[in-house]
Amino acid sequence: MAITPRRALFWLHLTAGVIAGTVILFLSITGAFLAYERQMIAWADRAQHVSANDRRPEALSALLASAQGYAHAQATAIAIHSDPTAPVEITVGREPARVLLLDPYSAAVLGESAPRTRSFFTQVTALHRWFGMQGANRATARAIKGAFTLSMLFLVCSGIILWMPRKWTRQHVSKSLLFRRRLQGRARDWNWHNVIGIWVAVPLFIITITGVIMAYPWANDLLYRLTGNPPPPRQNENAGRDMRAGGQRHGHGDKVTATVPDREALLGIANEQVPGWRTITLRLTPDAKTTVLQVDRGDGGRPDLRTQVTLDNTSSLPPRIESFSSFNLGRQLRVWARFTHTGEAGGVVGETIALIASLGAAALMLTGFSLAIRRLRFRLNRKSTKPLLNVDENQPLQAR
Repeated sequence: MAITPRRALFWLHLTAGVIAGTVILFLSITGAFLAYERQMIAWADRAQHVSANDRRPEALSALLASAQGYAHAQATAIAIHSDPTAPVEITVGREPARVLLLDPYSAAVLGESAPRTRSFFTQVTALHRWFGMQGANRATARAIKGAFTLSMLFLVCSGIILWMPRKWTRQHVSKSLLFRRRLQGRARDWNWHNVIGIWVAVPLFIITITGVIMAYPWANDLLYRLTGNPPPPRQNENAGRDMRAGGQRHGHGDKVTATVPDREALLGIANEQVPGWRTITLRLTPDAKTTVLQVDRGDGGRPDLRTQVTLDNTSSLPPRIESFSSFNLGRQLRVWARFTHTGEAGGVVGETIALIASLGAAALMLTGFSLAIRRLRFRLNRKSTKPLLNVDENQPLQAR
C-alpha cells in the first residue's frame, strides 16, 4: 500500500499512543481527581465559623504564637478573610503542610482544616506532578512528565486531523460527532475514539499546551518572546525553595521570627489599595526586609483578581502595588496558563470542562489501546493462517 501523508500520520499517531499511552492515562486520571479541590476543601470546612458579636480581633502575632505552640512547627503563611465570621487560616510545617483554623477574636485553635481532604489532594498532586517522587528525583520526574506532555500534544494535534471526517456530508459528519448504537468490537472502539476525540480536542489542546509551558523553561521563555517581552531571570530551584521556607532550614519545633504587621494597618492598606478584597495572604519570611501580601478579590482561581502588595520593613516608604494589569503581556499569559491548565480560571464551569477533558483523554487512551491490540491480533491471525492456504502461485490473480 502506498504511504500517503495521512497514513504516515496515522502510524505516527498510533506509535506515540502505544508508547506514551500508559503514562498519559495515569496523568489524565490523577488530573481528573484534582477537579473541584478548592470547593471540596471549603465544603469540608463549612461548619467552621466564629461569632463576631462586636469582639475585637487579636493581633496577628498572638495568632501566630498560638498556632506554632499548638503545632510545634514553623508557620509559613497567614490568610485573613473579609468575612468576620470566617476563621483565620495559618499554614504550619512543610511537606506535608497543615492548615490550622483559629478564632481571630480569641486566638484559640479551632482545629485543622479538612485534614483528610487536604491530605488526599496533596498526595494526588504529588503523583500528578512528580509521580510521587521526593527531593532531587522530582527534577527527573518533571522532565519525564514534560516529555509525555509533549507526546500528548502531538496526539491531540494529529488526532484532530485523523478524527475529522474525510467527506463533509451529513452522513459522514454525524458518524464522527455522534455515538452509534449497536456497534461491536473494533467498529465500536473506533466510533468512541473518534467522537470523544473531536468533542474534547479543544480543551485537551489548551490543557496540554499550558502543561508544556509549565514543564519546559524553553516553552516558558518562548511565550515571553512571542509577546515581545524578555523572559524573567530563572532562579535556582533549591534556592527558591529555601526562600519560600524562610531563607534557612529550621528544625521541627523552631518558630519563625517573622515580621508580622499590625492587623489594623494591614486591613487599612488592603481596603485602600484593593477595595472589595476577600482574602489577604501573608507569606512569613524570617528576618525579611519586606513583607509581601497577596490580596485576592476572587475565590483564588482568577489571577486577574489578585494584587501583590509589598511593604518595606526598613523604611517608611509607601507600599509597592503590583496588580495583574501592571504585568507585561508575557507575564499575564504565563500566569493565566497555570490557572487555565486546571480550569480554575473559568470557575466551576472551567473546572468541569477540565474534568470532562481529563476523563475524555483517559477514554481515548483506553479505546486507542483496544484498537491497537485488535489490529495486532488481526495481523498475527492473518500471518498464522496464510501458510495454510493452498494457493497455486501459477494461477491467475483473478482466479485466486
